[in-house]
Amino acid sequence: MAARPASSPAAPDAPDDASTEERPRRAAYRRLSVEQRREQLIAVALELFSSRPPEEVGLDDVAQAAGASRPLVYRYFAGGKQQLYEAALRSAAEELSRRFTVHGGGSPTEQLSSVLDAYFDFVAEHAAGYGALLRGGSVVETARTSAIVDEVRRVALRRTLRHLGVRSPGPRMTLLVRSWISVVEASALSWLDEGRQIPKESLRDWLVDEFVAMSAATAAHDRQAARMLAGVLALEPPDGPAAALVARLRALLPAQPGAPDRGRT
Repeated sequence: MAARPASSPAAPDAPDDASTEERPRRAAYRRLSVEQRREQLIAVALELFSSRPPEEVGLDDVAQAAGASRPLVYRYFAGGKQQLYEAALRSAAEELSRRFTVHGGGSPTEQLSSVLDAYFDFVAEHAAGYGALLRGGSVVETARTSAIVDEVRRVALRRTLRHLGVRSPGPRMTLLVRSWISVVEASALSWLDEGRQIPKESLRDWLVDEFVAMSAATAAHDRQAARMLAGVLALEPPDGPAAALVARLRALLPAQPGAPDRGRT
């Protein structure tokens, strides 16, 4: 997602006796348009914020990685590190929001699995920055940065409801999806904290099962959730994730007296 730090441009404050090899590189540096330079600084900053907690990244780090000078960074981001961090965060939020889009066909749970794959790819690419962002408490956290994160959650809520075919969600339906999104976020943080010991595919499958289970619990209390779940299950193949979860849950139930034991032939 982030551009790799430019290696060819030399810093503009290089000594006057710079070698002839450095002069063509400075010319290339100047050929960048205003918008290209701004995008490059954001991309470099995002890469740094993604590999280290935001409070550990300084403007000098960004300038050095971008092959620029500190005054140049200030020229584009007069608000300093805070403004640059918000711009990088906004760029990351836009990419993360794009990953909530469902591509291709498949059953509802297969499509949900695809979205989760894209989500955890993003988490893996921006591990340190993602953790610092969702935990809060960063020295660069403000009401504006919190609003950017909240907007990503709202996008996830809207697109999940649309994916489920729910146009006018009631309070319990909204609570169901919001709660599941919180489970996904908490799972991602735990996954990072524990050194990614659980394979990503296993974690993804568990989260899909979590959604089905949470939907079933909500359906017992809410007609809209019941209709949604019935519609989802009607589109699931007989050997799909939802059916497999139901079979596993049935196996956990004790046999009722007088009831036929379907697990035996």
